[in-house]
Amino acid sequence: MIEVHGVSRAFGEVRAVDGVSFAVPGGELTGFVGGNGAGKTTTMRIVMGLLAPDDGEVRWRGRPVTRADRRSFGYMPEERGLYPKQPVLDQLVYLGRLRGLSSAGARASVVEHLERLGLAARAKDHVEKLSLGNQQRVQIVAALMGQPQALILDEPFSGLDPTAVDSMADLLREHTSRGVPVLFSSHQLELVERLCERLVVLSRGSVVAAGTAEELRAGSTARHRLVLGTDAGWVRDLPGVHAVDVAGPSALVELLEPDAGRRLLTEALSRGDVREFSLQRPSLAQIFREVTA
Repeated sequence: MIEVHGVSRAFGEVRAVDGVSFAVPGGELTGFVGGNGAGKTTTMRIVMGLLAPDDGEVRWRGRPVTRADRRSFGYMPEERGLYPKQPVLDQLVYLGRLRGLSSAGARASVVEHLERLGLAARAKDHVEKLSLGNQQRVQIVAALMGQPQALILDEPFSGLDPTAVDSMADLLREHTSRGVPVLFSSHQLELVERLCERLVVLSRGSVVAAGTAEELRAGSTARHRLVLGTDAGWVRDLPGVHAVDVAGPSALVELLEPDAGRRLLTEALSRGDVREFSLQRPSLAQIFREVTA
């Protein structure tokens, strides 16, 4: 497990990270989400030792993380750190050697990952000749080669097509299946919701929500969907009901009082057919808007 305890970091007058605490359990995908400037990248750099915190600490397996520990972590920065004029295979093997792999071991791992991500035919191409999406795949290989003990990935799915997203997701699940903690940031909330067992939401440098998807949903405002045989515009004027969205015969509502649901349904039945009245599971996008408002 990776544990971040009370980590803070300021740049001049700007407090980029303020008392951030969360855990990344082994064997789980943890999504790290937040708006631009929320502090995600700064936090991930602190975890990797690229930035020193002003306060707090990062722990690994219950003790302060060391430089040797971090050498076993796979890290993917948001900004690509590739050499554009070097062949893909050569520089990935070089990066693998820097992480302690033998030449043969690095080459075998790189070839396997290039095949998995559909880049085997481009292994001898210079990086600058690849599309941005394929450059992203090369950066992913650099993070995943060998057997990393933890993965810290900053926007790993950015620029990937749906096929590459699925391949990447399969690779990450293979790592979690052997107990590896995986923390990745993304602005693609639907993707995070689909892949992650656990979420950490950052806003203005602080953690505003953390837990499993079900834990976050339990704390979110419940909504109901009402579908009628006639126009549902009258819902806007019903006491105790907040109409989030009304479109013709359909309405998405929040019930503000204990008996508001009964009153809503009684009124709807008095006006005609009720085709649907159902509780809606809040999406991660809805939860994100609520906790970062």
